[in-house]
Amino acid sequence: MSSSPLNVTCTSCNMYSIAFSVSTGFACDKCREIVRLMEKISELETRIQTLIEVNCKSARALDTTLDAISLENTEHCSVPAVVEPVQQGNWVTVRRCSREKKRHSSVPITTSNRFSPLSETPTENRVECALAIGDSITRNLKIETPATIVTCLPGARAPDIKANLKVLANANRKFSKIIIHVGTNDVRLRQSEITKINVKEVCELACTMSGTLIYSGPLPVRRSDEIVSRLSSLNGWLSKWCPQNNIEFIDNWKSFWGRPDLLKRDGIHPSWDGAALLSSNMAHSLRLQT
Repeated sequence: MSSSPLNVTCTSCNMYSIAFSVSTGFACDKCREIVRLMEKISELETRIQTLIEVNCKSARALDTTLDAISLENTEHCSVPAVVEPVQQGNWVTVRRCSREKKRHSSVPITTSNRFSPLSETPTENRVECALAIGDSITRNLKIETPATIVTCLPGARAPDIKANLKVLANANRKFSKIIIHVGTNDVRLRQSEITKINVKEVCELACTMSGTLIYSGPLPVRRSDEIVSRLSSLNGWLSKWCPQNNIEFIDNWKSFWGRPDLLKRDGIHPSWDGAALLSSNMAHSLRLQT
């Protein structure tokens, strides 16, 4: 006949458990597992402490060895770099220090700028060659005689030309002559009086940067009748206003009128022949103003 289970209490955690026999100092499974883990942890701590002591001894031994090697190398380096050669037939054996310290010169090096006397003299505003600035009509211009800088600003209106010239003016740039070609994009705004004011302002700024100002008149584009009419009106006003203000005027309208071959298919920009003719008109005006 089997014995019946009994309720017993763990001596460690005082928790009840079911057992078929009672023994003195009963411990439950949980407490026994905890004791086993604690013994394992203690064993690992002992092993870690042993490894630490071994590593410390190895490190001290390594330091001692390195100190001995360093002392030996120092003694060797104190010997002159070249010892008396030992003659062996046709060969000469030369002993050199394994670690030869480089000696840096303590003498200071004096530097000076031999161009410094020139920098103390005041710089004068040098007058550069001629400048031709305008919208996309000036894209393919080539004015070689006299030498001219061509600045093309696609889509530019008179205020854009003024802003670009203002940047050059702030940099104290001066030019022998300035040619301005702008107006085709301005007339599209349908504000004739404002366009005239903008043209006057850009010309006033250009006059402060050069003693000779030339205005290149618009081309007779092949667009709507309204655009052609506004450009024709602007060209007529420029032909009168420019001479009244000591500004040379290039009447491109007469040169391009009735010559569709001088414009591209878009009817606005000059073709290669048109660009050559426009370049010739500007070069001719530049030579007349010399």
